[in-house]
Amino acid sequence: MKATEQTLQQTERFIRKVVQKFPFNEDEAVFTDIHVRVSQDSGEMLAFDDDDREINRCVIDQWIENKDENFFDDVTATLRSELKKMSEPIDAMGIMKPFSFVLEDDEREPVAELYVADDDTVIIGGELMEDLDQELDAFFEKLIEE
Repeated sequence: MKATEQTLQQTERFIRKVVQKFPFNEDEAVFTDIHVRVSQDSGEMLAFDDDDREINRCVIDQWIENKDENFFDDVTATLRSELKKMSEPIDAMGIMKPFSFVLEDDEREPVAELYVADDDTVIIGGELMEDLDQELDAFFEKLIEE
């Protein structure tokens, strides 16, 4: 499923409203992650903090009753793309670092880590330790050979 222009606009507006809820404040920073829940049936996208307080919600028309088996992969790609475009205002949010945006299904199960921000590091997409086993194995094999 390729995201339509309307879906991209709705997603950007959704993220912008989340960012606005956490203005930068030097004296006081919130300690939380942003949990984004998406429902494949209703097309609803909601953002929550760690205490399960709702931050924002919207309905993405293209996602309503979407039965595509790659639904969450496509949603993940769309959200990562929009988060990457908005990385500057996201990094300036009044949230203590490190923080992350996490995609969850409508049963609150984590689907993907969308965006992780630390003081000097931003990770957009992929798992933090993806392919670590293979890299370590290759490293040890190289050491043994030497």
